[in-house]
Amino acid sequence: MDTRSGPLLLAPAAPGVGDLARRLAASAAHVPRPPAWAVAWLAERRDRNPFEVTGVPFARLDGWAFAPGSGDLVHRSGRFFSVEGIRVRAGRGPVRTWEQPIINQPDVGVLGIVAREIDGVLRFLMQAKAEPGNVNTVQLSPTVQATASNFQRVHGGAPSRYLEYFARDGLARVLVDVLQSEQGAWFRGKRNRNIVVEATGPVDVHDDFAWFTLGELYALLRLPNVVNMDARTVLSCLPLPVAADPADGFGAALRRSARALDRGALHRPGEVRGWLTARKMAHTLDVRPVPLDAVEGWRRDDREIFHTGGRHFTISGVRVRASNREVRDWCQPLLRPRGTGLAVFLARPIRGVLHVLARADLAPGHRDVVEVGPTVQCTPADQARLPPPDRARYLDLVTAGGGAVRYDVEQSEEGGRFQRAVTRNQIVQVDDDFPLEVPPDFRWLTVAQLRELTRASYQVNIEARTLALCLHALR
Repeated sequence: MDTRSGPLLLAPAAPGVGDLARRLAASAAHVPRPPAWAVAWLAERRDRNPFEVTGVPFARLDGWAFAPGSGDLVHRSGRFFSVEGIRVRAGRGPVRTWEQPIINQPDVGVLGIVAREIDGVLRFLMQAKAEPGNVNTVQLSPTVQATASNFQRVHGGAPSRYLEYFARDGLARVLVDVLQSEQGAWFRGKRNRNIVVEATGPVDVHDDFAWFTLGELYALLRLPNVVNMDARTVLSCLPLPVAADPADGFGAALRRSARALDRGALHRPGEVRGWLTARKMAHTLDVRPVPLDAVEGWRRDDREIFHTGGRHFTISGVRVRASNREVRDWCQPLLRPRGTGLAVFLARPIRGVLHVLARADLAPGHRDVVEVGPTVQCTPADQARLPPPDRARYLDLVTAGGGAVRYDVEQSEEGGRFQRAVTRNQIVQVDDDFPLEVPPDFRWLTVAQLRELTRASYQVNIEARTLALCLHALR
């Protein structure tokens, strides 16, 4: 198969959503192996496949250079990605103008999972994939996780395994296929094709891959840094069942929420779409490129690009040596946050149906300015420097323990571009006296409404998609 000549092809359409939902529910109910099996398998793959990451100064970052005239950090091929500067002017908010470096990756990546029914149960082919920025090197990843530069083999390496299931008619049929954004604070307009296909025949399984039921994946989401960000975003696009026990009051409310697209919801679907459209119109961001050399408040030495106030993130170079990747030796920049992130959904039952408090997330890298985000999404270390009126709304309530914590797990962000980037993900149930009337940038949504928005491109941000997946996995 030669994927150099054009984009990946669409496979034939899958069965109806109702049939898929039934099969996913059966897969979620089937947990043939404990989470410890997967943790041990990932450790075994890490031991079998040496993977070395070493920090290097920019002068030794082979293949990369600072462009004359702008200082943008670019690859000699003109592909993969670049680190550039932007100037942002916001129409509202505590900070109206700022400048920053940002990753520009025009390539549309493919995040694809191959599924297959085995012994009557739908299973997903997951990869034990090492990434240079992962806190624990190897995590559970999609079957295929590659940019266009990768699968077109700009790097000159081997082809990506299983790419043919997303490029050749007859091998698989589509279960879900949607373009989604990534971190709008760190990427400029980045998007990936989130796709799940069901193989129409047997699949040869390489040693670095294994089949997992949805129930097994749900169990692994309750552990830190096992299911990687790319796998989480792809799974979140499926019409997922809820795992919660209906005998529990919270579980019953969560199950009703997963069905409440209209009836039982505080706001009708049209009102939700109208709210999001209104927030997109209400917020304005003027984002313009500036030379990386001239970004105000940022400096560069021989090893790092950094904020002069010691905030936000740094960008530095690494050399990677891998034994089981398409390319065995390469260099690249990585963005490293200066603190652990926090993403929280506040949740409360309303008339017996669980609702989560969504927020209109404004970010310079969003393709349409605003996407639906968690109630709280920030780096607490940065927020601590701000006076209380300017801090993220509801952050103080969360840090003060204002609610029952239903989920609290640290999960890694994408290890191919970010170094040791970790977000603490929480779902916090607030009391029934928490107000239903909320500020204009917030809206109570049911799980079904959040899931419906995720079926469209660029509506729900990646932090909210992770939390939505974890909501479905709650027991």
